[in-house]
Amino acid sequence: MISILIGAGAALLVSILLTPYLIRVFSRQGFGQEIREEGPAGHKSKRGTPTMGGVAIITAMVIGYFVAHLINWMGNSHNSGPSVSGLLVLFLAVALGLVGFLDDFIKIRKQRNLGLNKTAKLVGQLVVTIVFAVLALNFADSRGLTPASQNLSYVRDLTLIAFPSIVFVIFCYVVISGWSNAVNFTDGLDGLAGGASAMVLATYVVISFWQARLSCSDSPQQACYNVRDPLDLAVVAAAATGACVGFLWWNAAPAKIFMGDTGSLALGGLVAGLSMTTRTELLAIVIGGLFMVEMISVLAQIAVFRTTRRRLFRMAPFHHHFELAGWAETTVIIRFWLLSGICCMFGLGLFYSEQLGVGG
Repeated sequence: MISILIGAGAALLVSILLTPYLIRVFSRQGFGQEIREEGPAGHKSKRGTPTMGGVAIITAMVIGYFVAHLINWMGNSHNSGPSVSGLLVLFLAVALGLVGFLDDFIKIRKQRNLGLNKTAKLVGQLVVTIVFAVLALNFADSRGLTPASQNLSYVRDLTLIAFPSIVFVIFCYVVISGWSNAVNFTDGLDGLAGGASAMVLATYVVISFWQARLSCSDSPQQACYNVRDPLDLAVVAAAATGACVGFLWWNAAPAKIFMGDTGSLALGGLVAGLSMTTRTELLAIVIGGLFMVEMISVLAQIAVFRTTRRRLFRMAPFHHHFELAGWAETTVIIRFWLLSGICCMFGLGLFYSEQLGVGG
């Protein structure tokens, strides 16, 4: 528990202090956000706001994680240090953040709202996915548990649905690209993606900590969880939560900096990685329900327009639909935060009710 608090606190401190420094540096370098011409009129004033703030989130998360382990080590704790599962999730987030950074950098240099083309971005996500998927099926512990499993999972592995290795890589690609793009679509209003991500990641702190308390290696019983490194995954999720909250101090409306694709792809990678390593891939759809709805709104808009030549929403992702309908930006943000919070609470309820059902 102490490691979780240290990781969250250190990441919060780094994020809240590093972000204003990045604002000054990026402003001097002219690293400003380009705005979609067809977007809400109120967004035109945001052109030139520093972007790539995801650098602060990633840096704070990594520092928070390793500071937690360093303090444990200095305190002669029995903690064995960083785990394979924790490092793999961090790798996934940082690698996708690098893809996003390249995307942001191209936008800035070419002064347009489009960076990497779709093919380049998908190839980048594919390479990262293959590395993650291969490593996640190795490094078995003494119980034979690897960071991820080839079974589809809800709250624990579903033994009836197991993927062959090649299919598992494809499945990982769908999960990772889906979550990274879903968070990316949500990142269109000041603080919306950052606040929602903090809630989802905090939910994963609770889930992974509960899995550690009821780990089959420590508490063998019918309701225990077979997860390789649940406590360390809680430290990762806590550090990421602290990093998001610290960044949100500067990113909330009116935003002084945007996270850009650097942050949104990294946060999507975190959600994907945590869902696979905690064996909660289907439950994550509920927990991150806001992100899912945002992505579905984009896909539905494209499908309806291509078939009927009419728009389902005034603009997609659908948070812009409400802006164009006359809602104030802050009203949309707060109500969407509430929706995200409801999804997280409902997801936690499902998680706990499943445990009660198995234990009962």
